[in-house]
Amino acid sequence: MRPRTRRVTLLAVLGGLLLLALLVVPGLLRGLSLVARAAGMQGGAAGRIARWGTGPFSVEDARIPSRHGPLRARVFRPEHPHGRTVLLTPGVHADGIDEPRLTAFARNLAAGGLTVITLELPDLLRYQLTPREPDMIEDAALWASSRPELAPDGRVGLMGISFAGGLSVVAAGRPSLAGRVAFTFSLGGHGDLSRVLSFLCTGVQSDGQRRKPHDYGVVILLLNMAGQLVPPEQVEPLRAGLLAFLRASHFAMHDAQRALETFAEARRMQSLLPEPAATLMRHVNDRDVAALGSLLLPHVKDFAADPALSPERSPAPRTPVFLLHGTDDTVIPAVESTLLAHWLAPRTRVRLLLSPLLSHAALDRQTDLTEVWRLSAFWSALLDE
Repeated sequence: MRPRTRRVTLLAVLGGLLLLALLVVPGLLRGLSLVARAAGMQGGAAGRIARWGTGPFSVEDARIPSRHGPLRARVFRPEHPHGRTVLLTPGVHADGIDEPRLTAFARNLAAGGLTVITLELPDLLRYQLTPREPDMIEDAALWASSRPELAPDGRVGLMGISFAGGLSVVAAGRPSLAGRVAFTFSLGGHGDLSRVLSFLCTGVQSDGQRRKPHDYGVVILLLNMAGQLVPPEQVEPLRAGLLAFLRASHFAMHDAQRALETFAEARRMQSLLPEPAATLMRHVNDRDVAALGSLLLPHVKDFAADPALSPERSPAPRTPVFLLHGTDDTVIPAVESTLLAHWLAPRTRVRLLLSPLLSHAALDRQTDLTEVWRLSAFWSALLDE
């Protein structure tokens, strides 16, 4: 009954907001429509809100050149575009641009009139955070902004989810993109990678608040730092076990039986590993975040040292930055967006929203009229850029 209750509650909220939007703030309707689509509203008044201002779009695959090789992409092109082209980059996930939530988000934006290019970064596809990633976003933005059919005024918007949010802010500040980026949007992104990794290792945010880190983030960190913790011959076998665990975590969202089978496979792989890799894999399978964190923490600063991995260590964008973050995020804590907003504020225009509607990078929480209003206003402002 709980999903039905949440849907009915949100339907009532959206109905109230529709009346307010029409009578008081007409400009809110575009953002409200996007929020309704993201919430999956189809019937009744909420369905009419979701369909407001929408139209058909086509989808085609593309290859975008970059200094690190061609990048896989997908273009969602509205039949009657109204709004600019945006480059949407997913976070650390093996499904890349095929990830269902990312695809749904791109389709919702395209239905509302934006041309959306989803961009796949091969390193993030392998769960790796590298300084090459802002280069790839930069090159893709140069490519898109130079094509008149995509960017008539020579400018595009940058959008990034999770770690790709912070990396998009880094790319937006590159000199080559001056005059080519209209705005940057970060959903659940970071300001300083070292701060995030320290939180994942200790459970202590930079503001002193304690919160249990999500084991998904800690396992990704171990995958990146395996070479610092085990002998060279154990690195790839350990990474194979970690990838099995991460795949199982993805399956757990939609296929419980397959998840159980893959978690069992990760246990089997643990039994075949020599020490110290076997102990590390046991901590992963036991979801012992504290034990893993104590081993990883000494290596965090060196891993995150490259300025290209952190917006606050890179040149700031000169165009508006929109920061949206779930208040209870346990992968990248919401304080990251707050600190990034403070750092950006003297340098460019910033809009920050911390929302209880969101988890790490998805709309999935019940809320009240005030929170839906705030989220709709945020999206309305962004879509008008």
